Amino acid sequence: MNILFVCTGNTCRSPMAEGIFKDMLKKNNIDYIKVSSAGLSVFPGEHANEKAIKALKEKGIDITAHRARQLLEAINKTDLILAMTLSHKKIIEDYFKFNADQSPPHLFTLKEFAAKISGEELTASDINDPYGRDYSFYKKSRDEIEKELIKILKNLDKLEEI
Repeated sequence: MNILFVCTGNTCRSPMAEGIFKDMLKKNNIDYIKVSSAGLSVFPGEHANEKAIKALKEKGIDITAHRARQLLEAINKTDLILAMTLSHKKIIEDYFKFNADQSPPHLFTLKEFAAKISGEELTASDINDPYGRDYSFYKKSRDEIEKELIKILKNLDKLEEI
């Protein structure tokens, strides 16, 4: 299974989600899931945001090698797309409406999917964008992403049901 995390610039939220989930999968010896990230409006090759790097480094996760990439570079190799916001999800849905020759992967916001797979009620759909905010906001986003990814990790046996 190939999971793709998507945000706007692929320098903050989606690289944090990718880094955190890769770390979780490695620590749990899970190798049948491949994880990557991309963005909708990217400067290809841009590094992850310094505050995002620092927020993950606090958790022992290194994303310094991350380089931003455009969604269209990654979309064909993906089984499941987890967008950071409803607006990201809508843009991706619109892309597939206009490119009907491509079969779309499963698509949710990260919070929608975590709620669905864990059987919890969805209370909010978006992971707020920390870009341009102070460091405490990056840590808040990191922790929010991690909370959702823990729900997914605990319910990996339900992945086939999506």
